[in-house]
Amino acid sequence: MLQLRPITGGRTNIRRTGLATGLVLFLVAIAPLTLAGQSGTAGVPDTPAAKQFFAWLAAFNSGDATTLGNFLKANFPEREDRLNRQLDFRNRTGGFEFKRAESSSPTKFSGVVQERNSDQVARFTLEVEEAEPHRIINLQLNLIPPGEGAAIARMPEADLLAALRARLGREEAAGTFSGSVLVAKGGKPVFAGAYGLANREARVPNTLETRFRIGSMNKMFTAIAILQLVEAGKIALGDALAKYLPNYPNQELAAKVTIQELLTHTGGTGDFFGPEFDAHRLELRTLEDYVKLYGKRGPAFEPGSRWEYSNYGFLLLGVVIEKVSGRSYYDYVEAHVFKPAGMTSTGSLPEDQKVADRSIGYTREGSKDWSPNTDTLPYRGTSAGGGYSTVGDLGRFGDALLGHKLLNAANTELLTTGKVETPRGDKYAYGFVDSEENGMRCFGHGGGAPGMNGDLRICPGSGYVVAVLSNLDPPAAQNISTFVVNRLPAK
Repeated sequence: MLQLRPITGGRTNIRRTGLATGLVLFLVAIAPLTLAGQSGTAGVPDTPAAKQFFAWLAAFNSGDATTLGNFLKANFPEREDRLNRQLDFRNRTGGFEFKRAESSSPTKFSGVVQERNSDQVARFTLEVEEAEPHRIINLQLNLIPPGEGAAIARMPEADLLAALRARLGREEAAGTFSGSVLVAKGGKPVFAGAYGLANREARVPNTLETRFRIGSMNKMFTAIAILQLVEAGKIALGDALAKYLPNYPNQELAAKVTIQELLTHTGGTGDFFGPEFDAHRLELRTLEDYVKLYGKRGPAFEPGSRWEYSNYGFLLLGVVIEKVSGRSYYDYVEAHVFKPAGMTSTGSLPEDQKVADRSIGYTREGSKDWSPNTDTLPYRGTSAGGGYSTVGDLGRFGDALLGHKLLNAANTELLTTGKVETPRGDKYAYGFVDSEENGMRCFGHGGGAPGMNGDLRICPGSGYVVAVLSNLDPPAAQNISTFVVNRLPAK
């Protein structure tokens, strides 16, 4: 089988990514790539498995439907029906560059590839049948830390910004990026730009005032709200959910899972995206509506025993905020997060209400053509994600956090310091991902779903804040933010 392993996120199969950098998420792909030569060239074994890998790589990287379709039909029939998805993935990644072989036998070949459109590297493993024509029976590609690929050199700020402008221009022309980008240092923008269209039908361009949907980035606001209530003595992180929601439908879960476990995705509370969500998407209008639909479920595993990304856990944190503060989640974060941070363009108004400058999201999920993501959107954003913002607001948010306008210094450190290691190799803090980016510590969160992708990186040692928002499928924004952060000057 062909297995695509996503970085942890909200919905599976790129439906709703949360983390990739961990920040946020998105699928990393399997994609073959041509060497300067083929199998049998220096360092590459002359085996059936290696030959199939490079043949598939060449077909995938061609981006041609006929070429790839013919290859799959003859050599990987199990994935012939996934042609459109693979072509979409090829368009988003630009294909892959082969870096090195690691192990080889006649029927199995593994090594490392790098995505052409990003700094991401992955370890591939391909297996073929023993008998001719040695059809492919399994192909996996799993993310590995960038350090296991080629080293990425940091650049002087002026050189980095020139490289960024050039890349954004290329991606806008190729249709792989549409959105806005902010790079700031010490609270002052050093780069700000907008690219592509907010509304393709009306030909409305994106601007720095365009509001983009931000997916799981709302989790940062929710976590800050919880820590503010901790700071005020109204919540204790070690308390069970039941203390704040005594009438929660499943008493076993409420009695076991703690506030801290919800904040770190270790509570076993699961997700809410899937067939049930799709069936009730427009009926879920309040946080309590989600509890009514999902609240009878027990924990998926013993709370505290392991890490598993949980949108429903952050939904429950929003309910706790409402119960403790006596205000709606939306009113609380507006007054205690957005207002003190100077965020005037961020919110979660319902999709049926007009919001000035809110872009239309465009997705190619399951299709070769872009189409509006309207039929995938929830009624409104929640404490788990789904609001909207601008890169300017996110820059102000990062500055407010670093300047302790939202929490005192001790709780800011508590909020953003990693607690639990994730499968990606970084650490999840409280609503923030704490990671080493090419040797530089940054924290933040990403978000995404069909037709939306965003990423915020706050790098306290260097003073840089990077915010990227896009109205295209993941990883449109995260590729750009990763490119920037990997090359930022260390000081």
